[in-house]
Amino acid sequence: MKVLVPVKRVVDYNVKVRVKSDGSGVDIANVKMSMNPFDEIALEEAVRLKEAGKVLEVIAVSCGVAQCQETLRTALAIGADRAILVDTAAELEPLAVAKLLTALARKERPHLIILGKQAIDDDCNQTGQMLAALLGWPQATFASKVVLDEETVTVTREVDGGLETLTLVLPAIITTDLRLNEPRYATLPNIMRAKKKRVDTYTPQALEVDCAARLATLKIVEPARRSAGITVPDAATLVAKLRNEAKVI
Repeated sequence: MKVLVPVKRVVDYNVKVRVKSDGSGVDIANVKMSMNPFDEIALEEAVRLKEAGKVLEVIAVSCGVAQCQETLRTALAIGADRAILVDTAAELEPLAVAKLLTALARKERPHLIILGKQAIDDDCNQTGQMLAALLGWPQATFASKVVLDEETVTVTREVDGGLETLTLVLPAIITTDLRLNEPRYATLPNIMRAKKKRVDTYTPQALEVDCAARLATLKIVEPARRSAGITVPDAATLVAKLRNEAKVI
């Protein structure tokens, strides 16, 4: 059984991002970049399935600039068997990424695609759903538990009312939530071994995918600064301020 795991290169979650002075985007010059945390969870789950003997091959995929190879090498060090880079300098929207992954899925023929539910840079939460629609595969989003069998996968997912359990017929798409697992760190020996693992490179043109932008970013601004809170001595004072100053009651 083969599993495809898309991983995205994003600004590290510990870094405080800054908006460019012209409002055209986020300044990533000399900023630490890392694998998207939700994709780390997806990769960890795929590696665990392989360690359990239910998966034979884990393939990491990244779409973007050449520096995405660093993210792929991290994925290989964590446990992926090989990697694929779709090399493009274009700013990729979720639909473009879904189309690229669709082309790769038809080429590689995986039984399962596991990806993070969203990226922490754009927070779109769209790629997995678009990918399932383009491939015509069943999908389970926001997975908090995954049980893989020979022909089906059972996914427990978090919904507003509690937990929902779905059984999907393979091939299928799964997007991961935070509580699915705790990703491991890449060890130094595995980092050295990852340098020898195979990384294939494609271009959108080779995959016959149009990555033309369909959305335009008008402006990016930082959130408005919030005023500091105050401490009140008792409930009566709080109610008075809410009624007379905030005028919310």
